[in-house]
Formats: sequence, C-alpha cells, structure tokens
Amino acid sequence: MPGSLAIVGAGRVGRALGRRLRELGWTIGAVVTRSATSARKVVRFIGAGHAHAFLTRQVVAAQVILVTTPDRCVAEVAEELARIGAEELRGKVVLHSSGALGSGVLDPVKKCGAAVGSMHPLQTFSGVGVPPLEGKVFAIEGDIAAVRMARQIARSLGAVPVHIDGAKKPLYHAAGALAAGSVLALMEAATRLMTAAGMKRREAMRALLPLTRQVLENFERLGTRAAWTGPLSRGDYGVVAAHMEAMKDLPPQFRETYLAVNCLAALVLAQDSAGMLAELDKVAVNKRTRVKATGGKA
Repeated sequence: MPGSLAIVGAGRVGRALGRRLRELGWTIGAVVTRSATSARKVVRFIGAGHAHAFLTRQVVAAQVILVTTPDRCVAEVAEELARIGAEELRGKVVLHSSGALGSGVLDPVKKCGAAVGSMHPLQTFSGVGVPPLEGKVFAIEGDIAAVRMARQIARSLGAVPVHIDGAKKPLYHAAGALAAGSVLALMEAATRLMTAAGMKRREAMRALLPLTRQVLENFERLGTRAAWTGPLSRGDYGVVAAHMEAMKDLPPQFRETYLAVNCLAALVLAQDSAGMLAELDKVAVNKRTRVKATGGKA
C-alpha cells in the first residue's frame, strides 16, 4: 500500500523515484535539497511535495524517509535527522540509495527507533526524465521492516529486489561502476583513437557502437568465451604490441590502460590465464626496454 514519503537530497535518483512513486499513489511530503530554488524545481518535476532548503521536523512526519544524497553526506544527514527527529523517528523507515554504503551508516536514526536499510537501483539516471525501472535490480539490505518496505517499493516500480550483504556492497557497486562508467571511459578512449586515425567523431561512434552492442548481445546469448573477440583472444601478441606502439604519441594512460585491460581479459577470459599473462608481460617488458634504450617514448 502506498504511504507518505519524504526525500532528502533530491538529485537525479531522488527526483526520479519521487515522481514514479507519486504516480503510484504515494503522498510526497518534504523534499529537501541544498537550496530553496532547486527544491522547488524538484517539487515541480515530481508533481507534489513541499520544498525545503534544509532539514526540518516536517521530514520526520513521513512514514518513509528516503535519503538520496551523495555518499559522503549520508552519515551527516543521519546525524541531523536523529537530532531533529529524536523519538518521532520511532516506527519510521529510513532508507538510503547509496550503492556502496550499508545501512550501518544510518545508525544514529536506528538508535532513535527507526528501521533502517539501503535500496540502490542498479540503473543510470541522466537527470532528464525518468528512466524505465521495470526489470531493473534494486539491491536491498537492512532491518527487517526496512527491507520489507524497500521490497514493496521496488516491486511497485516493476523492479527486482535482490539482497546484498551490507559489507559486500562496495564489491557490488564496483561491478556496476565497471559495467557503466568504466565502459563509457573505454568507449570515449576508443572514439579518440578512431579520430586520431583520421575519422570524424560521428563516423567513429557509428563504427564502434554497433561493434560493442554485438559483443554484449553475444555475451548475453552465447556466453563469455564465444563472445570474446580481438587479437588477444587469438593469442596474436604481435598485434597487441603494434597497438601499443601506435599509441606512443598519445597520453601514456592510453597504453597503460590498454595493457591493463588486456591483462584483465587474460585473467577472466582466457583458458590459460597464466600463459597469456606471461606473454603480455613480455610485451610490456619490451616496451619498457625500448623506452630506456631510446631515452624517450616507446
């Protein structure tokens, strides 16, 4: 059953969840951001709520308090909620949306009698509109009552609640960061290599995106080994060395990352990981030796 919800730190995640939950019948109470202006904008986006530029007792009037601030601010918010809410927090549910923090960071409000937990949607939020949440994983952990509420919220959104041990959340979050932000960095680096080779940026993106999509589709449909492609998958270390040589005039992070990613691929994809890593080490040693011999770039 929908209840009342206060949102503290209504950035991309908070405003998106607030809007969808309002559409599902939740009563939106206090919406707190860093300024009155931004809070009013968020209230307009959600379509309901009362804008606040700082925490007030109106926050603890809601049945559920959702903290969607940056990770570095969650502990501070918990302490301030405990200070202003005290015994009024008893029986409330306080959830934070951090992917890397466990519910322990909310201990100050737990000591006041609130049930605490974390509910992290494994989804990118651009800040433009509300992304589809149906079928997305929501990582959930915490007190029994908080977990029950988080599961209810996730399922009402069409999402899939999955339990993650609070102590293991940094690993879970690192996996998400690799699959999203790190992939984006690799795609941008690949795009810049293409433009360095003479392509226009739009041409480079048009060439690379279908390639990446196909590999991911193969990964999903056929599995890791069948999806793996490229010179390393064939053991063509000469081509790997040539790639690194071609990057000699680019910032060193390009070659360092290229080698590191190949080493990671050898570890997680190759049947003979030790042998492949030894060959890659030879490539790296040859490059370092050449740098010393020439006194310049490899």
